[in-house]
Amino acid sequence: MILLQNINKTIKNNKVIDDVSYEFENGKVYGLYGQNGSGKTMLMRAISGLIRLDSGSIVIDGEKLHETISFPPDTGIVIENMELLPGCSASKNLELLSKIKKSAEAEDIRHALQRVGLDPDSKKKVKKFSLGMKQRLNIAQAIFEKQNIILLDEPTNALDEEGVQLIYNIIKEERERGATIIVATHHKEDLKELCDVILKISSGKIVEETVL
Repeated sequence: MILLQNINKTIKNNKVIDDVSYEFENGKVYGLYGQNGSGKTMLMRAISGLIRLDSGSIVIDGEKLHETISFPPDTGIVIENMELLPGCSASKNLELLSKIKKSAEAEDIRHALQRVGLDPDSKKKVKKFSLGMKQRLNIAQAIFEKQNIILLDEPTNALDEEGVQLIYNIIKEERERGATIIVATHHKEDLKELCDVILKISSGKIVEETVL
């Protein structure tokens, strides 16, 4: 469970998160939608521990972020402007990441790459990837350790129609596994077939909740 309690964040006199309170339940897919600059990405950054709040608190499975934990455990993240190691292959990138937690085996890496449509045996370096291939790899790094929380900011960016459907299927499969998934996009239509709950974000606030 992810519990937001009256969280606030101001950057350069702009209130990017405005007194948000909400509870994200385990095993559901939540969609955040709103215009660019509405606060979707900042909300994701707050939940992932990448920014510190001005006030309020975030509690994840009973642990208070930035107090009892520095970052949410077992969390996979795809967030804007992510860059993996350009001089390494897709498999090598995930292999290096796996050494941090030591929770993924070589087969987990192969399976994750296959799920997103990348060749686990390819030696091609990430710097030679297309934008779509880089996005597929970003998705793979968010799922290969079977994370309990998955945060996806515009996960279908740069993907063709086949790639989009592939990511949709992965999100559904991860929900079936029991993960809590939050997907942010500025296209509400992208969320209807995926989500249990859709939240409209505007000026740093949750202004509408739709339960599907």
